[in-house]
Amino acid sequence: MYRLSSLILVTAIATASVTAAVNDWENPAVFAEGRLAPRATAFPYATTAQAIKGNPASSPYFMSLNGKWAFKFSPKPADRPADFYKPGYDHSSWDSIPVPSNWEMQGYGTPIYTNVAYPFPKDIPNIPHDDNPVGSYTRTFTLPSSWKGREVFLHFDGSTAGMYVWVNGQKAGYVQSTKNPAEFDITPYLIPGENRISCEVYRWTDGSYLEDQDFWRLSGIDRDVYLYSTAPQRILDFFADAGLDGTYRDGRLNLEVELSNLADTPVPAVIEASIYDKAGKKIKSISRSASLPAHETIPVNMDATIKNVNKWSGETPYLYTLLLTLSDSDGKLIEATSARIGFRKVEIIESKLTINGKPIEVHGVNLHEHNETTGHVVDRETMMKDIATMKRHNINAVRTSHYPQSPLWYDLCDEYGIYLVDEANIEAHGMGAALQGWYDPVNHPAHEPLWQPAIIDRQKLLVERDKNHPSVIIWSMGNECGNGENFIAAYNWIKSRDNSRPVQFEQAGETSNTDIVCPMYPSIDYMNDYARRDNPGRPYIMCEYAHAMGNSTGNFQEYFDIIRSSPHMQGGFIWDWVDQGLLTKDENGDSYWAYGGDFGAYNYTHDENFCINGLVQPDRTPHPGLMEVKKVYQDIRFSPADAANGEFNVENHFLYRDLGDYDFRWQLLKNGEPVASGDIPVSLPAGKSKKVKIKGFPALDTEDGNEYHLSVYTFTRNADDILPAGHEVAREQFVIKSNNVFDIKDNGGTPAQVKEENGNWVFDCTNDTRIIIDKRSGELRSYSIGGRQLIAGTPRPSFWRAPTDNDRGSGEHIRLNAWRCAADNKKVKEVTFSPNNPLPTVTSRYRLPDVNADYTVIYTVMPDGRLAVTASLDCSDDTPELMRFGMQIPAPRSMDTLTWYGRGPWENYSDRNTSSFMGVWKSDVDSLFYPYIFPQETGNHTDVRWATLTGPSGFGIKVSGTQPLNVSALDVTPADIDPGVKKHQMHNSDVRHSRHNVWLNVDLAQRGLGGDNSWGAKPHRQYRLPAGKYTYTFVIEPAK
Repeated sequence: MYRLSSLILVTAIATASVTAAVNDWENPAVFAEGRLAPRATAFPYATTAQAIKGNPASSPYFMSLNGKWAFKFSPKPADRPADFYKPGYDHSSWDSIPVPSNWEMQGYGTPIYTNVAYPFPKDIPNIPHDDNPVGSYTRTFTLPSSWKGREVFLHFDGSTAGMYVWVNGQKAGYVQSTKNPAEFDITPYLIPGENRISCEVYRWTDGSYLEDQDFWRLSGIDRDVYLYSTAPQRILDFFADAGLDGTYRDGRLNLEVELSNLADTPVPAVIEASIYDKAGKKIKSISRSASLPAHETIPVNMDATIKNVNKWSGETPYLYTLLLTLSDSDGKLIEATSARIGFRKVEIIESKLTINGKPIEVHGVNLHEHNETTGHVVDRETMMKDIATMKRHNINAVRTSHYPQSPLWYDLCDEYGIYLVDEANIEAHGMGAALQGWYDPVNHPAHEPLWQPAIIDRQKLLVERDKNHPSVIIWSMGNECGNGENFIAAYNWIKSRDNSRPVQFEQAGETSNTDIVCPMYPSIDYMNDYARRDNPGRPYIMCEYAHAMGNSTGNFQEYFDIIRSSPHMQGGFIWDWVDQGLLTKDENGDSYWAYGGDFGAYNYTHDENFCINGLVQPDRTPHPGLMEVKKVYQDIRFSPADAANGEFNVENHFLYRDLGDYDFRWQLLKNGEPVASGDIPVSLPAGKSKKVKIKGFPALDTEDGNEYHLSVYTFTRNADDILPAGHEVAREQFVIKSNNVFDIKDNGGTPAQVKEENGNWVFDCTNDTRIIIDKRSGELRSYSIGGRQLIAGTPRPSFWRAPTDNDRGSGEHIRLNAWRCAADNKKVKEVTFSPNNPLPTVTSRYRLPDVNADYTVIYTVMPDGRLAVTASLDCSDDTPELMRFGMQIPAPRSMDTLTWYGRGPWENYSDRNTSSFMGVWKSDVDSLFYPYIFPQETGNHTDVRWATLTGPSGFGIKVSGTQPLNVSALDVTPADIDPGVKKHQMHNSDVRHSRHNVWLNVDLAQRGLGGDNSWGAKPHRQYRLPAGKYTYTFVIEPAK
C-alpha cells in the first residue's frame, strides 16, 4: 500500500472508541483521514534539465489549481449546503473566490484578533455550533492526456482550520492543522474529461485549541493548491543531510531516499544523486540499484564527500543543486526531482550555538505571515521586501512564529541567508502556559494522552516538509502550549528523526526537553544570572524579547550589554517584525490600518491593538525603533581609543567577511557641522580587532563654545543580491571635546525698557523686540520682533505625553494620570517683578494641586531681546513620577521647519538614541510626526543644544539650552492623540492635525520608552523621572 502516516492508524483506532455522533471537528483523535504522510517539498520533472532548473510550473506533471473557485459562505454548519460535493449539484448561483485567500478578506465573515483568549467559548474539545462559519469550495479541472496511466496527487499547502475533500463526489479525506500541507492520492476517483474537486472548510475545529496564536483569526484555503502526477514508481521523499566533516572543510552528504512502487509487480530501478555547483557544473554523482517491491516503499541510503566545499551560512549562503533521478534497468528516466542544499553544520559546543564551528550572535525577529490587504496570504514580493529590509538592518535570523510558513519563504531564506527557528503549529495559550503562573494540567493538551498523536503529527508535518532547508538551524516544538508528557514524546521523536539540528522549546524552561534555554521576556536579573554561569551546558537565546509595540524598543542596547558579557548569551528574537494591521477605510473614505475590535468584531473577544507590535508597519515602512535595532545588531563595532587624535578600535564580528571588502569613512563635526572627512582603509579578518588611526586628522579648536564629535561609517563597496553598493552597515560616533557649549553669552547693550500696560509688563528691547508678560498670571503673552509674532499663544508647562503602548500596558496612564491636567489646573501663588536682578526678571510661582507640587518660572529679559526661561519643579513625597518636564510653546503653522543641533535625524528618546547621532538636522513639521497605528507620543529628539522653528522666509523662533534639551515640533498636542484613561478604538486617521498652530516642545527630560514588555514593565529606572526637584533653563530669541 501507499505510505500513510502511522499516526493515521492511531487515529483510526482511537476513533473507534468515540461515539459515532461526535463530529470530526470536535474529536481530538481525528485530524487526518486519507492524508498521505508528510514529505519534503519537491516536484516531479520529465527531464533532468527541468529538474535542475527547479521551476515546477515548467514540469508537464504539475498543474496549479490556484485561481477562482466557486464559493458558498455559511454562518454555521447547519446552514451549509451539505450535498454540494455530489455530482449534478447546481453551483451556478454561487459566488467566486480567489484561492489562495482568507474569506474574511474577501468580505465573508469577521476578522477577529485575540492574543490569549480563544475566539470562541472555551469548552475543550467542543466548538460552538451556532457560530462556526463554513466555506464550501468547488472547481473543475481536466487532466492533460500525458497524465493517462499515471498516479495523480492533490496537494494543499495549507487551509484553515478543518477541511473535507471530495473528488467527483467521492471522499478523499479530512485534515486539520492550518499551516501544514496535506496530500491526497486521488487517482482512484478520477474520470475521463472534466473532474470536480470540492472542499468544505470549517473555521473552528478541536484543532483550533492547538492554534491559539497571537494573530488575526482568518479562515479559508490560504496557501497554494496544485496537482502533480507521477509514474507508478517514484521518488517518494528524501532527506539530504548536508553537513561538514570534523574540520569544517569538506562537505558530508548523508542522503536517505524513499522509493515507492504502486505497480502490481516488482520493478528493478536505479536511483542516482548528482550535485551541481552554482555554475551548473556536476561535481559529484552517486547511484544505487534497487528492486522496488510491488505496493511497497523502500529506503535507499547514500553518502558522499565534497572536498573543500563552499559552506552555507547566513553570510555566505552558497547553494548546490541536488538532482535525483529514478531510472529503469534500461536507463530510461522514470522521474527526476531536485532540491537546493547547503552544506553547514549546526552544533552546540561548550554551551554555544555554532554554525560551521563558529559561535553566532542571533540578531533575530519573530515573523507572522501577514499582508495588509490579503491577511495570511503572503506573496513573493512581500517576502522579498521582508528579507531585504531585514538584511539592510542587520537582522540575520527569524523565528517562524508560531507555525511553519509558506514553502517559498524557506527557499528564499536558503538563497539569501536568513537563519530560521522553524516552529510547529502549536499554541494552546488559552488553556494555560508553563512559566506564566499555574495552569490546570487536567484536559490540557500538553498532558492529556488523547492529544499526543495530534501533537506529534504536527512535529512530523514540520520536520518532514522542511528537513532539507539549510536555513532551518533549529526546530521549535511550539509556543505557549504547556509542557507535559506529550512534549517530551514530541522532543524524543524529533531527536530520533533528525539529530543534525538542536530542538528548542520555551515552555520547557531549563528542563530536559530543550537543547537551548530560550525564555521569553526574561528579567534582567535572570539574564545576568545565566550570563554569570560557568559553562551551563546550553546557550541562552531569547525566543521573544524587546516587545516592539508602538513607540517602543527602549533600552535595547542594555540587552546586548548583558548578551555580550558572556559567550553563551547569544541574542534572541524581537517581538515582532510587522504590525499586523489590515488596510481598510473609515466612513469618510480615509484609509487606516485596523486592529482587534474593528470590522464589527467588538461583539467578539478581542485584544485591541496588541497585534500592532512590529518593527515595520503593515506596508513594511520601518518604524524609527528599527534604526536602533540596526545599530545594536551591527557586526562591525567601534570603541574609542584616542578620538581627539583620530584613533579608535574596530572589531569584526562577522563569521567570514574581511572588512577589506567594505568602505570606511569618517567625519569630524564642530558644533554639529562637518568640518573634515575622509576615507579610512581597514582590512581586518573575521573575528579580529585592531586600532585604527586617521591620517591627517585635523587639530581641534579649544575656544569656548565649541564641541566636537567624530562619526565613523561603514558601507558596502559592491552590490550583492540584496544590499546595494554604498549601503551603510555600521556606524558609531564619539564625543571628542566640549568646551562650555551651554554657557549663555552676555551680548551687552542697553537694558530693556519696561512699562505697565493693560495689566501686563511690556519690555521693549534694542533690536525692536517686544516681550509682554501678564502681571496677574505671570505667563508670557507675546514675543514679537518688528511687530511680527514669534509665538501664537501662551507657553505652558508640560508634564504629560500621549501615553505609549508601553505606558498603557504598565498602567502608567492611570498611575501617573494626575499629571495629565496638572498644567491646566495650576494655581498662581505669586508673581513678582525685579527690574534689575541684575536684568529685568519676572518670577511666577504656582501650586499644582493635582500632584501636590510647586512650580516656578523665571523670565529674564536680556538687552538684545533674548528671553531666558528657567522652570523649576519641587515635588512632594507622594507626587507620582513624571512623564516629562518641560514647556510647550505654540507657534504659527507657517513655521513649518524645525532645525536642531542634537541627536537625529529620526526620533529618539533617552533609552533609544545610540543610533541617533549628534549633528545639525532639518525637517518639515509634517515629517516629525510618526504615524503610529494607535496614536501616541512621537517626534522627540534628545541632547539638543539649540533648535529653530522657522517659516519659508527664515523668520521664526530659536531656543537654546543651558543644558541638553529634549525638543520636538508637532502640529498636534498630547491631548489630540490621547484618548484618555479609557482606551478607545483610535487610529491614525482619527488624528486631526492643526491648520493653525505648531507646538514647540522644549523639555528638560522625558520618560524613557521601555521595551522589555508591553504589559507591566516600566522603563529602566535610570530612564524614569521620579518625584523630586527639577530645574532647567533655555533661552528664546528670534531665529537668524
